[in-house]
Amino acid sequence: MITNTSNVALTTPATGSESAPSLSRRQSTMTYVHQYGIIVAFFLLCVGLSLSSEYFLTPKNIINVLRQTSINGILAIGMTLVILARGIDLSVGSVLALSGIVAASLATGETPQPAWVAVTAGLGVGLACGLVNGLVISRLSVPPFVATLGMLSVARGLTYIYSEGMPIPDLSQSFLWLGQGRIWQIPVPVLFLAATFIIFWVVLNKTVFGRYIYAVGGNERSARTAGIGTKKVLVAVYGLAGMLAGLGGLILTARTTAGLPQAGQSYELDAIAAVVIGGTSLNGGVGTIRGTLFGALIIGVINNGLDLLGVSSFYQQVVKGCIIVCAVLLDPARRFRD
Repeated sequence: MITNTSNVALTTPATGSESAPSLSRRQSTMTYVHQYGIIVAFFLLCVGLSLSSEYFLTPKNIINVLRQTSINGILAIGMTLVILARGIDLSVGSVLALSGIVAASLATGETPQPAWVAVTAGLGVGLACGLVNGLVISRLSVPPFVATLGMLSVARGLTYIYSEGMPIPDLSQSFLWLGQGRIWQIPVPVLFLAATFIIFWVVLNKTVFGRYIYAVGGNERSARTAGIGTKKVLVAVYGLAGMLAGLGGLILTARTTAGLPQAGQSYELDAIAAVVIGGTSLNGGVGTIRGTLFGALIIGVINNGLDLLGVSSFYQQVVKGCIIVCAVLLDPARRFRD
Protein backbone atom coordinates (compact mmCIF):
# COMPACT_ATOMS: atom_id res chain seq x y z
CA MET A 1 0.00 0.00 0.00
CA ILE A 2 2.78 2.37 0.84
CA THR A 3 4.57 1.57 -2.39
CA ASN A 4 1.46 2.13 -4.47
CA THR A 5 0.74 5.38 -2.76
CA SER A 6 4.25 6.62 -3.37
CA ASN A 7 3.99 5.66 -7.00
CA VAL A 8 0.84 7.68 -7.34
CA ALA A 9 2.44 10.58 -5.57
CA LEU A 10 5.40 10.41 -7.88
CA THR A 11 3.42 10.14 -11.09
CA THR A 12 0.83 12.80 -10.36
CA PRO A 13 3.21 15.77 -10.42
CA ALA A 14 4.76 14.42 -13.60
CA THR A 15 1.40 14.51 -15.34
CA GLY A 16 0.81 18.06 -14.17
CA SER A 17 4.28 19.16 -15.25
CA GLU A 18 3.70 17.76 -18.72
CA SER A 19 0.38 19.57 -19.20
CA ALA A 20 1.44 22.92 -17.77
CA PRO A 21 3.81 23.91 -20.63
CA SER A 22 1.25 22.99 -23.28
CA LEU A 23 -1.44 24.97 -21.44
CA SER A 24 0.92 27.92 -21.14
CA ARG A 25 1.76 27.78 -24.86
CA ARG A 26 -1.92 27.63 -25.74
CA GLN A 27 -2.72 30.63 -23.57
CA SER A 28 0.21 32.53 -25.05
CA THR A 29 -0.95 31.75 -28.60
CA MET A 30 -4.54 32.78 -27.87
CA THR A 31 -3.36 36.01 -26.24
CA TYR A 32 -1.26 36.80 -29.31
CA VAL A 33 -4.24 36.14 -31.60
CA HIS A 34 -6.45 38.30 -29.39
CA GLN A 35 -4.02 41.21 -29.49
CA TYR A 36 -2.85 41.10 -33.09
CA GLY A 37 -5.39 38.99 -34.97
CA ILE A 38 -7.44 42.03 -36.01
CA ILE A 39 -4.33 43.69 -37.47
CA VAL A 40 -3.37 40.55 -39.39
CA ALA A 41 -6.94 40.21 -40.67
CA PHE A 42 -6.91 43.82 -41.86
CA PHE A 43 -3.71 43.43 -43.84
CA LEU A 44 -4.80 40.10 -45.33
CA LEU A 45 -8.02 41.77 -46.44
CA CYS A 46 -6.04 44.58 -48.06
CA VAL A 47 -3.80 42.08 -49.84
CA GLY A 48 -6.80 40.17 -51.16
CA LEU A 49 -8.54 43.29 -52.44
CA SER A 50 -5.34 44.62 -54.01
CA LEU A 51 -5.06 41.38 -55.99
CA SER A 52 -8.71 41.65 -57.01
CA SER A 53 -8.64 45.29 -58.11
CA GLU A 54 -5.74 47.29 -59.53
CA TYR A 55 -7.28 50.49 -58.21
CA PHE A 56 -7.44 49.49 -54.55
CA LEU A 57 -3.87 50.38 -53.52
CA THR A 58 -3.67 53.64 -55.43
CA PRO A 59 -2.91 56.68 -53.23
CA LYS A 60 -6.16 58.35 -54.24
CA ASN A 61 -8.24 55.35 -53.21
CA ILE A 62 -6.38 54.89 -49.91
CA ILE A 63 -7.06 58.53 -49.02
CA ASN A 64 -10.68 58.00 -50.01
CA VAL A 65 -10.98 54.96 -47.70
CA LEU A 66 -9.49 56.90 -44.79
CA ARG A 67 -11.82 59.83 -45.43
CA GLN A 68 -14.86 57.55 -45.57
CA THR A 69 -13.76 55.77 -42.39
CA SER A 70 -13.12 58.93 -40.39
CA ILE A 71 -16.68 59.62 -39.20
CA ASN A 72 -17.47 56.01 -38.31
CA GLY A 73 -14.09 55.73 -36.60
CA ILE A 74 -14.78 58.76 -34.41
CA LEU A 75 -18.24 57.47 -33.49
CA ALA A 76 -16.81 54.01 -32.80
CA ILE A 77 -14.19 55.39 -30.41
CA GLY A 78 -16.97 56.99 -28.36
CA MET A 79 -18.95 53.76 -28.58
CA THR A 80 -15.91 51.85 -27.30
CA LEU A 81 -15.91 53.88 -24.09
CA VAL A 82 -19.61 53.12 -23.58
CA ILE A 83 -19.34 49.39 -24.29
CA LEU A 84 -16.23 49.07 -22.11
CA ALA A 85 -18.39 50.43 -19.28
CA ARG A 86 -20.93 47.70 -20.09
CA GLY A 87 -23.37 50.00 -21.84
CA ILE A 88 -24.64 50.73 -25.33
CA ASP A 89 -25.54 53.94 -27.16
CA LEU A 90 -28.13 53.70 -29.92
CA SER A 91 -28.54 57.46 -30.19
CA VAL A 92 -25.23 58.52 -31.77
CA GLY A 93 -26.64 58.72 -35.30
CA SER A 94 -29.49 61.01 -34.26
CA VAL A 95 -27.20 63.08 -32.02
CA LEU A 96 -24.85 63.45 -34.99
CA ALA A 97 -27.73 64.82 -37.10
CA LEU A 98 -28.92 67.23 -34.40
CA SER A 99 -25.41 68.57 -33.80
CA GLY A 100 -24.84 69.03 -37.52
CA ILE A 101 -28.12 70.88 -38.03
CA VAL A 102 -27.48 73.26 -35.13
CA ALA A 103 -23.95 73.99 -36.34
CA ALA A 104 -25.15 74.47 -39.93
CA SER A 105 -27.78 76.98 -38.81
CA LEU A 106 -25.03 79.12 -37.31
CA ALA A 107 -22.65 78.76 -40.26
CA THR A 108 -25.09 79.89 -42.95
CA GLY A 109 -26.85 83.07 -44.02
CA GLU A 110 -25.59 86.43 -45.19
CA THR A 111 -23.66 86.98 -41.96
CA PRO A 112 -22.68 83.52 -40.70
CA GLN A 113 -21.17 83.11 -37.27
CA PRO A 114 -17.43 82.36 -37.04
CA ALA A 115 -16.65 78.69 -37.54
CA TRP A 116 -15.54 78.27 -33.94
CA VAL A 117 -18.99 79.35 -32.73
CA ALA A 118 -20.71 76.74 -34.91
CA VAL A 119 -18.20 74.09 -33.85
CA THR A 120 -18.66 74.89 -30.16
CA ALA A 121 -22.45 74.76 -30.52
CA GLY A 122 -22.34 71.43 -32.34
CA LEU A 123 -20.02 69.84 -29.80
CA GLY A 124 -22.10 71.30 -26.97
CA VAL A 125 -25.31 69.77 -28.34
CA GLY A 126 -23.64 66.37 -28.61
CA LEU A 127 -22.20 66.64 -25.11
CA ALA A 128 -25.57 67.67 -23.67
CA CYS A 129 -27.36 64.72 -25.27
CA GLY A 130 -24.70 62.33 -24.00
CA LEU A 131 -24.90 63.73 -20.47
CA VAL A 132 -28.67 63.29 -20.48
CA ASN A 133 -28.16 59.65 -21.49
CA GLY A 134 -25.65 59.16 -18.70
CA LEU A 135 -27.83 60.78 -16.06
CA VAL A 136 -30.92 58.80 -17.03
CA ILE A 137 -28.94 55.55 -16.98
CA SER A 138 -26.93 56.14 -13.80
CA ARG A 139 -29.36 58.14 -11.66
CA LEU A 140 -32.71 56.72 -12.76
CA SER A 141 -31.42 53.16 -13.35
CA VAL A 142 -32.95 53.00 -16.82
CA PRO A 143 -31.31 50.25 -18.95
CA PRO A 144 -28.85 51.73 -21.49
CA PHE A 145 -30.69 50.15 -24.42
CA VAL A 146 -33.97 51.81 -23.42
CA ALA A 147 -32.49 55.18 -22.47
CA THR A 148 -30.47 55.61 -25.64
CA LEU A 149 -33.28 54.27 -27.81
CA GLY A 150 -35.41 57.06 -26.35
CA MET A 151 -32.70 59.62 -27.08
CA LEU A 152 -32.49 58.30 -30.64
CA SER A 153 -36.11 59.26 -31.17
CA VAL A 154 -35.93 62.54 -29.22
CA ALA A 155 -32.81 63.80 -30.99
CA ARG A 156 -34.14 62.88 -34.42
CA GLY A 157 -37.44 64.61 -33.68
CA LEU A 158 -35.65 67.74 -32.46
CA THR A 159 -33.57 67.71 -35.63
CA TYR A 160 -36.67 67.81 -37.83
CA ILE A 161 -38.34 70.42 -35.61
CA TYR A 162 -35.28 72.68 -35.60
CA SER A 163 -34.75 72.45 -39.36
CA GLU A 164 -38.45 72.23 -40.23
CA GLY A 165 -37.54 69.12 -42.18
CA MET A 166 -35.45 71.08 -44.68
CA PRO A 167 -31.70 71.00 -45.45
CA ILE A 168 -29.60 73.98 -44.38
CA PRO A 169 -27.23 74.85 -47.29
CA ASP A 170 -24.83 77.70 -48.16
CA LEU A 171 -22.37 77.11 -45.33
CA SER A 172 -19.37 79.37 -44.84
CA GLN A 173 -16.05 78.33 -46.37
CA SER A 174 -14.32 78.34 -43.00
CA PHE A 175 -16.84 75.77 -41.72
CA LEU A 176 -16.65 73.65 -44.88
CA TRP A 177 -12.91 73.34 -44.29
CA LEU A 178 -13.68 70.88 -41.45
CA GLY A 179 -14.88 68.31 -43.95
CA GLN A 180 -13.14 69.30 -47.17
CA GLY A 181 -9.87 70.92 -46.17
CA ARG A 182 -6.40 69.40 -46.32
CA ILE A 183 -3.21 69.79 -44.33
CA TRP A 184 -0.10 68.52 -46.11
CA GLN A 185 -2.43 66.79 -48.60
CA ILE A 186 -4.06 64.84 -45.76
CA PRO A 187 -7.84 65.39 -45.47
CA VAL A 188 -8.84 67.20 -42.28
CA PRO A 189 -11.38 64.47 -41.31
CA VAL A 190 -8.54 61.92 -41.31
CA LEU A 191 -6.51 64.18 -39.02
CA PHE A 192 -9.52 64.49 -36.70
CA LEU A 193 -9.72 60.70 -36.54
CA ALA A 194 -6.00 60.40 -35.81
CA ALA A 195 -6.17 63.03 -33.06
CA THR A 196 -9.24 61.39 -31.51
CA PHE A 197 -7.52 58.00 -31.54
CA ILE A 198 -4.37 59.34 -29.87
CA ILE A 199 -6.28 61.26 -27.20
CA PHE A 200 -8.50 58.39 -26.16
CA TRP A 201 -5.71 55.82 -26.39
CA VAL A 202 -3.91 57.90 -23.80
CA VAL A 203 -7.09 58.27 -21.73
CA LEU A 204 -7.70 54.52 -21.58
CA ASN A 205 -4.11 53.40 -21.15
CA LYS A 206 -2.41 56.15 -19.18
CA THR A 207 -5.00 57.75 -16.91
CA VAL A 208 -6.88 56.81 -13.75
CA PHE A 209 -10.16 57.57 -15.51
CA GLY A 210 -9.34 54.94 -18.13
CA ARG A 211 -8.75 52.33 -15.42
CA TYR A 212 -12.05 53.32 -13.84
CA ILE A 213 -13.86 52.67 -17.13
CA TYR A 214 -12.43 49.15 -17.32
CA ALA A 215 -13.24 48.56 -13.65
CA VAL A 216 -16.86 49.67 -14.00
CA GLY A 217 -17.33 47.50 -17.08
CA GLY A 218 -15.64 44.51 -15.50
CA ASN A 219 -17.67 44.55 -12.29
CA GLU A 220 -19.62 47.66 -11.34
CA ARG A 221 -20.43 46.43 -7.84
CA SER A 222 -16.79 45.69 -7.05
CA ALA A 223 -15.75 49.03 -8.52
CA ARG A 224 -18.25 50.79 -6.26
CA THR A 225 -16.98 48.85 -3.26
CA ALA A 226 -13.44 49.94 -4.14
CA GLY A 227 -14.52 53.58 -3.84
CA ILE A 228 -14.93 54.40 -7.53
CA GLY A 229 -17.73 56.83 -8.32
CA THR A 230 -19.38 54.54 -10.85
CA LYS A 231 -22.27 56.90 -11.59
CA LYS A 232 -19.89 59.75 -12.38
CA VAL A 233 -17.88 57.46 -14.65
CA LEU A 234 -21.01 56.44 -16.56
CA VAL A 235 -22.16 60.05 -16.98
CA ALA A 236 -18.70 61.05 -18.23
CA VAL A 237 -18.51 58.11 -20.65
CA TYR A 238 -21.88 58.84 -22.25
CA GLY A 239 -21.06 62.56 -22.34
CA LEU A 240 -17.84 61.87 -24.24
CA ALA A 241 -19.65 59.55 -26.65
CA GLY A 242 -22.20 62.28 -27.31
CA MET A 243 -19.50 64.88 -27.87
CA LEU A 244 -17.73 62.62 -30.37
CA ALA A 245 -21.07 62.12 -32.14
CA GLY A 246 -21.29 65.90 -32.30
CA LEU A 247 -17.82 66.02 -33.85
CA GLY A 248 -18.91 63.45 -36.42
CA GLY A 249 -21.93 65.63 -37.19
CA LEU A 250 -19.72 68.65 -37.82
CA ILE A 251 -17.49 66.72 -40.21
CA LEU A 252 -20.38 65.12 -42.08
CA THR A 253 -22.20 68.44 -42.45
CA ALA A 254 -19.06 70.09 -43.80
CA ARG A 255 -18.42 67.21 -46.20
CA THR A 256 -21.94 67.28 -47.64
CA THR A 257 -21.96 71.13 -47.70
CA ALA A 258 -25.36 71.20 -45.96
CA GLY A 259 -27.05 70.28 -42.71
CA LEU A 260 -29.33 67.32 -43.49
CA PRO A 261 -32.07 66.32 -41.03
CA GLN A 262 -31.91 62.71 -42.22
CA ALA A 263 -28.14 62.47 -41.73
CA GLY A 264 -26.65 59.75 -39.56
CA GLN A 265 -29.38 57.15 -39.99
CA SER A 266 -28.07 53.70 -38.97
CA TYR A 267 -24.65 55.16 -38.16
CA GLU A 268 -24.93 53.69 -34.67
CA LEU A 269 -25.00 50.21 -36.18
CA ASP A 270 -21.75 50.76 -38.08
CA ALA A 271 -20.14 52.16 -34.93
CA ILE A 272 -21.19 49.15 -32.86
CA ALA A 273 -19.99 46.86 -35.66
CA ALA A 274 -16.55 48.47 -35.66
CA VAL A 275 -16.28 48.09 -31.88
CA VAL A 276 -17.34 44.44 -31.90
CA ILE A 277 -15.15 43.52 -34.87
CA GLY A 278 -12.27 45.25 -33.09
CA GLY A 279 -12.54 42.85 -30.16
CA THR A 280 -14.33 44.84 -27.48
CA SER A 281 -16.51 42.57 -25.36
CA LEU A 282 -20.22 43.35 -25.19
CA ASN A 283 -19.99 42.16 -21.59
CA GLY A 284 -17.82 45.18 -20.78
CA GLY A 285 -14.35 45.58 -19.34
CA VAL A 286 -12.42 44.09 -22.29
CA GLY A 287 -11.31 45.92 -25.41
CA THR A 288 -8.95 48.48 -26.91
CA ILE A 289 -9.12 51.68 -28.91
CA ARG A 290 -6.58 50.18 -31.32
CA GLY A 291 -8.88 47.26 -32.05
CA THR A 292 -11.79 49.63 -32.68
CA LEU A 293 -9.73 51.67 -35.14
CA PHE A 294 -8.87 48.56 -37.14
CA GLY A 295 -12.48 47.41 -36.90
CA ALA A 296 -13.59 50.69 -38.48
CA LEU A 297 -10.89 50.38 -41.14
CA ILE A 298 -12.01 46.84 -41.96
CA ILE A 299 -15.58 48.03 -42.50
CA GLY A 300 -14.33 50.92 -44.65
CA VAL A 301 -12.06 48.66 -46.70
CA ILE A 302 -14.81 46.10 -47.24
CA ASN A 303 -17.27 48.76 -48.43
CA ASN A 304 -14.68 50.33 -50.71
CA GLY A 305 -13.38 47.03 -52.07
CA LEU A 306 -16.84 45.70 -52.85
CA ASP A 307 -17.66 48.99 -54.60
CA LEU A 308 -14.56 48.61 -56.76
CA LEU A 309 -15.57 45.05 -57.59
CA GLY A 310 -19.05 46.20 -58.58
CA VAL A 311 -20.84 44.32 -55.80
CA SER A 312 -24.31 45.60 -54.96
CA SER A 313 -24.73 47.55 -51.73
CA PHE A 314 -27.38 45.00 -50.70
CA TYR A 315 -24.76 42.27 -50.67
CA GLN A 316 -22.41 44.56 -48.76
CA GLN A 317 -24.95 44.65 -45.94
CA VAL A 318 -25.04 40.85 -45.93
CA VAL A 319 -21.25 40.61 -45.74
CA LYS A 320 -21.11 43.18 -42.93
CA GLY A 321 -23.79 41.35 -40.97
CA CYS A 322 -21.97 38.03 -41.26
CA ILE A 323 -18.75 39.60 -40.03
CA ILE A 324 -20.53 41.09 -37.01
CA VAL A 325 -22.09 37.75 -36.09
CA CYS A 326 -18.74 35.98 -36.38
CA ALA A 327 -17.12 38.62 -34.18
CA VAL A 328 -19.82 38.21 -31.53
CA LEU A 329 -19.41 34.43 -31.62
CA LEU A 330 -15.78 34.94 -30.70
CA ASP A 331 -16.70 37.18 -27.77
CA PRO A 332 -17.18 34.44 -25.12
CA ALA A 333 -13.74 33.05 -26.01
CA ARG A 334 -12.20 36.49 -25.54
CA ARG A 335 -13.97 36.87 -22.23
CA PHE A 336 -12.70 33.47 -21.05
CA ARG A 337 -9.11 34.23 -22.02
CA ASP A 338 -9.13 37.55 -20.21
